Amino acid sequence: MEKRFLPGTTIEISPITYGAFAIGGWFWGGADEGEAVKAIEAALDNGITTIDTAPIYGMGHSEKVVGNTVKGRRDKVQLLTKFGMRWDTTLGDFTFDTQDNDGNPVKVYKYNGKQSVIDECERSLQRLQTDYIDLLQMHWPESTTPIEETMEALEILKQQGKIRAAGVCNSSVELLEKAIQCTALSTNQVGYSMINRGIEKDLIPFCLEKGIGILPHTSLHKGLLTGKIKPGHQFGEGDHRPKNPYFQSHNHQEVMNMLEKIEPIALERGISLAQLTINWTMLQPGITSVLVGARNAIQMLDNVKAVSFTLNETELAQIHTALEAMDLKL
Repeated sequence: MEKRFLPGTTIEISPITYGAFAIGGWFWGGADEGEAVKAIEAALDNGITTIDTAPIYGMGHSEKVVGNTVKGRRDKVQLLTKFGMRWDTTLGDFTFDTQDNDGNPVKVYKYNGKQSVIDECERSLQRLQTDYIDLLQMHWPESTTPIEETMEALEILKQQGKIRAAGVCNSSVELLEKAIQCTALSTNQVGYSMINRGIEKDLIPFCLEKGIGILPHTSLHKGLLTGKIKPGHQFGEGDHRPKNPYFQSHNHQEVMNMLEKIEPIALERGISLAQLTINWTMLQPGITSVLVGARNAIQMLDNVKAVSFTLNETELAQIHTALEAMDLKL
């Protein structure tokens, strides 16, 4: 599988990154750890060597599962994690109430203070069972810490060799302009998909100009773009998707209509809608690696096939027409 360089570094990453959010269990109605391990192993065995996780995913559980699974082949894996979503402090911006995997109530805060970043990095290193992180990312901006202070922490961690590169997530052009004055940033991880293309106007052009890569998350839009979740689908208890605006009746049907228009491309190529969607995302300007989650090995193997072909200009034009015809009410 052809690798890509993490911008501004010599780190090679896979064009698809295994997104380890769902395997943390929290926010997704639970997760089977055994199946999660098989999903990661399937990714690694088939050339998907880049894994993205975060402490908040299961309050440390996702990082622990990843660390246990990649142990013994750390030199062949690129580990990406984050900081700044705290469930064990009241510093920073209160974000929401939730429950951990055991059903205990917790309050989540966004906090990017200098010492907090350094401390979180240490805990992530322990859970991941490694002495360095390939890319450490600020999970969310927050209002109580100057971005300069947060970037100073990342620069310190780089100099100490505890991280190889720094990145941010969910950050605007305005924030990026300030951040890159303090330290080099390799990436901005943001939501981007066929049905969520807002970053194309300003953010992608800025990142292209500054040499910052885009790591798009939610590229399958929480499973919606696989075509397998039909209107009226009953989600499990604890699953957050029923509240998502894209899953509301009108929007869900608009997405289904769009998928029906592009499905002939998938049928002609003998691929799934998920594979088509991932490949389309990989081909968009500024994209470094597409984050794709998988709860089990079957889902992961299906995702891997997305790198086995390249959509042509005629197909891309057909997809563009179908996307432009959607009337989403968000």
